[in-house]
Amino acid sequence: MKEPIVSHIFENGLALLAEPLDSLASAAFSVLLPAGAAGDPADRSGLASFVCEMTVRGCGSRDSRQLVRDLENLGVERGEGVSASHASYSGATLAKNLIPALEIYADILQRPHFPEQELEPVRQVLLQELRAIDDEPSQKAMLELRRHVYGEPWGRPSCGDADHLEAVTQEDVRSWFDTRYRPNGTIIGVAGRVDWPRLKDAVGRLFGQWQPAKYPAPASDRPLARLRHIDQESNQTQVAIGYESVPYRHPDYFQASGAVGVLSGGMSARLFSEVREKRGLCYSVYASYHTLKDRGSVLCYAGASADRAQETLDVTLGELTRLAEGIRPEELARLKARVKSNLIMQQESSSARSSAIARDWHHLGRARTRDEMSSLVDALSCESINHYLAEHPPRDFTIVTLGPQALETPVGIS
Repeated sequence: MKEPIVSHIFENGLALLAEPLDSLASAAFSVLLPAGAAGDPADRSGLASFVCEMTVRGCGSRDSRQLVRDLENLGVERGEGVSASHASYSGATLAKNLIPALEIYADILQRPHFPEQELEPVRQVLLQELRAIDDEPSQKAMLELRRHVYGEPWGRPSCGDADHLEAVTQEDVRSWFDTRYRPNGTIIGVAGRVDWPRLKDAVGRLFGQWQPAKYPAPASDRPLARLRHIDQESNQTQVAIGYESVPYRHPDYFQASGAVGVLSGGMSARLFSEVREKRGLCYSVYASYHTLKDRGSVLCYAGASADRAQETLDVTLGELTRLAEGIRPEELARLKARVKSNLIMQQESSSARSSAIARDWHHLGRARTRDEMSSLVDALSCESINHYLAEHPPRDFTIVTLGPQALETPVGIS
């Protein structure tokens, strides 16, 4: 019987894993390289994003325009991005075009041109993205929250700093690429209609000569204050709250994530119901679970008018604290129905599955099957989640506010 998820580690340290989904006509891939923003030099914040953008400005035998044209001719829906931990590349296409697409990405990841004439256009794109954050106060508040929850360097925004982006040189780009874009620690996840022996041989041919190298670990953590206010003239105030949770690899992850699902995830969830619907305090409120490899957190947001911001903060903190009292059976039923729906929809998306198995490999060193995920969700109970909450109650909050005036905060937060 064929294994639902197969994997192979090449001699250079590259990990390849695949989940064959014969019911689909598509195939998708997700590549995670250990080249995230946490490793940016202290005076070059945003360099990881700069390099990621430069890699798709020409590679191998293709200039920038030919690269885009060839990917479009294959019907590849692509994306690139940078998180604290990784630079990521993804693509989805018809199954018959998977290996030709990977041939192009072998050039992107190993043989980019880094044309000097593209340096300034890339710089301007990144500076425009950075300026756009100032026009999105909710995003600005949440980026600042993550920075304070995780500290330096793991909370560092991938968008970087304007002065640092202005200073990036061709030598910086090349040095970062040569150091960080290496096969050891890199993960390629593939899902969809794939022939595993053919895929493994193709990836070995395309990436097998990629040379591994040691790269420096990110700098040691530097904690930041748990209270931050950003002055901004506005009729609205952005309220961002975070607290520590367990990482994805922790045995209690599903209990922790389930508790967050009761807080946020639909119009019946507690934050939406209590803060927005019943009291009309804010126009938006939610909570999300976020994880690094060894640390996790819950990140919450509420946007309110300035005159109701203090009450919004107080009520939201009250709901977070009240979560420790436990969840109810009807909340658990809604949570399971929502999670199961998401799992079913993942089965119909090669992109979702390629991303999920690559993420699993990074966190767990293996990939969970959909049946295993479903069993773990089925095993959730009020008792298991409430036991977790009793031992890990939401507390020690980090609070970031953005608006015309600072808000009063609970005693003990500074």
